[in-house]
Amino acid sequence: MNNLTVKKESILFDFLLNYYNKKKVKTLLKYKQVQVNKQIITQFDYLLKPGDVVTVTKNNQDLKFEIIYEDNQLIVINKPAGLLSMSGGFEKEKTAYHIVSDYLKSKNKKARVFIVHRLDRETSGVLMFAKNETIKNKLQNNWNKLVYKRGYLAIVEGHLQKKQGTIKNYLQESKTQHVYIAKQGKLAITNYQVLKETKNNSLVEVYLDTGRKNQIRVHMQSLGHSIVGDKKYGATTNPLKRMGLHAHVFAFRHPDTNQKMEFKAPIPDEFNQLFSSVK
Repeated sequence: MNNLTVKKESILFDFLLNYYNKKKVKTLLKYKQVQVNKQIITQFDYLLKPGDVVTVTKNNQDLKFEIIYEDNQLIVINKPAGLLSMSGGFEKEKTAYHIVSDYLKSKNKKARVFIVHRLDRETSGVLMFAKNETIKNKLQNNWNKLVYKRGYLAIVEGHLQKKQGTIKNYLQESKTQHVYIAKQGKLAITNYQVLKETKNNSLVEVYLDTGRKNQIRVHMQSLGHSIVGDKKYGATTNPLKRMGLHAHVFAFRHPDTNQKMEFKAPIPDEFNQLFSSVK
């Protein structure tokens, strides 16, 4: 926790720029980590006066991810790439599930957490957990009826000849956990559209009609344009030093209230940097 005393009248955003870069200041304000005289302030143009004390707090006890949304039933996070959603039973490393569980138990020792869906280890973005088994079951048992938007951003190798389209086929998984296109299996439908292109890569927005394991990765490979960093499915380049797949939007109707709920995770910095020269 940092306490900063204001010497002269200024705007809060400008004041914080003396100590942090622009991106960090925006994050601090967005996630309610800035207090003025012990009151949380999120307005970037808040007027500071001499003698005011600006306090910058840590975000959610130094969690390894940002909390996008939390209420008494759900918690939604922005999972970083490289973090498992949940252990398969053999891994001893920390997972998103364990970290969220520890966070909730730090506030209530009796708190529980239930995984609702998963993201691949190397995929970042919106990941939702339930705080009780009832809401978890309602969501999972009615998943296809309740979930109406699952959007991803993928950076792929090369340029797609067809800039938008739908991929529809069947997927199967081998004993070595490699997913492949087959004549029979689980139906998989992926809708895509190219947003930007550089000399070597394309930024593709993807929306899923089905949510099969490794679906986007297999479908992009099937077009001859593997996701960067995805060596398992044919990638030969890794400009991001991670796999170029990010779950940027997730939306569903709440099973109890029928209210539409939509959550977004900002595009990762490394994605933006790769396309910084493209307008």
